[in-house]
Amino acid sequence: MAHVSDLIATDIAQYLKNHEHKSLLRFITCGSVDDGKSTLIGRLLFESKMLFEDQLAAVESDSKKFGTQGDSIDFALLVDGLAAEREQGITIDVAYRFFSTDKRKFIVADTPGHEQYTRNMVTGASTADVAILMVDARKGILTQTRRHSYLTHLIGIRHIVVAINKMDLVDYSEKVYDQIVDDYRDFARQLGIENVTFIPMSAFKGDNIIEPSINMPWYHGTTLMGYLETVEIDEERLKHKPFRMPVQWVNRPNLDFRGFSGQIGGGTIHPGDKIRVLPSGKESTVARIVTRDGDLESAQAGQSITLTLTDEIDISRGDLMVAAQEPAAVAKQFETTVIWMHEEPMLPGRTYLMKIGTKTVSASLTDIKYQVNVNTMEHMAAKKLELNGIGVCTISLDQAIAFDPYSENQDTGGFILIDRISNNTMGAGLVNFALRRSQNITMQHVDVNKEGRSQLKHQKPCILWLTGLSGAGKSTVANLVEKKLFTMGHHTYLLDGDNVRHGLNKDLGFTDGDRVENIRRIAEVAKLMVDAGLIVITAFISPFRSERRMAREMVGDGEFVEIFIDTPLSIAEQRDVKGLYKKARRGELKNFTGIDSPYEPPETPECRLDTTAATPEESADMVIEYLRERGYI
Repeated sequence: MAHVSDLIATDIAQYLKNHEHKSLLRFITCGSVDDGKSTLIGRLLFESKMLFEDQLAAVESDSKKFGTQGDSIDFALLVDGLAAEREQGITIDVAYRFFSTDKRKFIVADTPGHEQYTRNMVTGASTADVAILMVDARKGILTQTRRHSYLTHLIGIRHIVVAINKMDLVDYSEKVYDQIVDDYRDFARQLGIENVTFIPMSAFKGDNIIEPSINMPWYHGTTLMGYLETVEIDEERLKHKPFRMPVQWVNRPNLDFRGFSGQIGGGTIHPGDKIRVLPSGKESTVARIVTRDGDLESAQAGQSITLTLTDEIDISRGDLMVAAQEPAAVAKQFETTVIWMHEEPMLPGRTYLMKIGTKTVSASLTDIKYQVNVNTMEHMAAKKLELNGIGVCTISLDQAIAFDPYSENQDTGGFILIDRISNNTMGAGLVNFALRRSQNITMQHVDVNKEGRSQLKHQKPCILWLTGLSGAGKSTVANLVEKKLFTMGHHTYLLDGDNVRHGLNKDLGFTDGDRVENIRRIAEVAKLMVDAGLIVITAFISPFRSERRMAREMVGDGEFVEIFIDTPLSIAEQRDVKGLYKKARRGELKNFTGIDSPYEPPETPECRLDTTAATPEESADMVIEYLRERGYI
């Protein structure tokens, strides 16, 4: 529904034209629980006449059932749509609402106040131009006020309004207002927040929301609506940045047309402008700017367009088209700030999918430099990031990408991390800068390659990755497989879990993080041995699918053979050759797979060995037969 205007009755065509060309401001409300965020948005919807009569009647009825304002309308109920929210009087999810005035259109996100829903707040803030930070005048600056201030500043929101709400409950005291302003300015100075506007208000009573309050004659600043209608939108600022357009789609409707479609993430483009395609570095000139409504003479940040070029160069989805004279950087290792958004913790060494712009690559968080305590701004050591944790991390990619630091362009410097198996979004991140070592270290060409080494050995190199519970029989079967291959004249090497922990991995324990690093190191060693032309046999519990997938992706197609030693926990415990299960049951061994740490069995292994139905010798023969049938030996 649009803002009610007199033009609707007198000149509907002009009204629609005016409405179409209004600028759009996205903003969020955030702060601690019960600071009045939902009430403020409900008030804005009510004052901008964005409610139908039946909606108003419904909220009046709901106010009597769920409201917290006595006989008065509880404007928060216009926003708190979830039943759980209405029953508790809080906001859990991010609620988006649209409204408009004669001057501008708005999309507002009402974000949760509870600490455990910080990830929802980050989601709402990711596209916002303005953050309205609610402060209860009775309580002043709280921990969650600081937390949300840090997050909005981190995400790059340039305009912050500190809305000092519920002034009616402190008798519209100027002294209370001044104290909160001083307290917040001291905190904002620590974070480097510069552009802050303070507005005393009462969302419930309507003071300083639309009209200046007669109850606060000492305040001479703007009203909230006056601010929202005039504040600069980031999209306007992006027009003056260097040209950036991630390629979303290669448009080939017929043999005579080849264009590259996407949304401009920064700058302005004209026919005849020189562009560079990254990461390849190839250059060309813009021939046409094509849209559904015809060709354009120019296009700018925020517009979705199709570009045709004067040259036939190789461009794919995920490439970044940039101004030739002001290109983005290209690298594969970065310092980043990561906001973790999933219950499963982030572990260094584990691989994820990283989506930046329209590009998706494989990423590994190799190191957590420190975690930020957003309540105190303290930098703390951390081995993993839990839900809502914020850490400065080193990320390595499997290929170079084009990027800008997030502080310069959010579209080309912001990314998300995705679980490779479940496809869940795990975290959001900001690129700070490329690491110098990613520029200094390159792959050195060698003349003797894997193909030559494998031909000399008359075998196809691969990794035989045996996985299963402790006591399943992995080491026994692996040892037999190597003996049989050795007697057949093949070149092998056996990497056994216990043996490796005496040397290469003697510094690692058995936490989830150490298990991830244990497998990462083994996978890297096995990859080198495959390059040497060997058949590598590994015997590790390797309990997590994500790490086994990481090992698989390090080598070429067909060079990773997952062998599941399928033995039930009860049978493995009966064997218990080393007495480990008994110790784990007594609580003497922590993080023991199958007892207090999970084992994720393979879903589609190349080879499954049931050791309850076959002897170790028979199991080893099955592996040899598998290798022979598929041409490895």
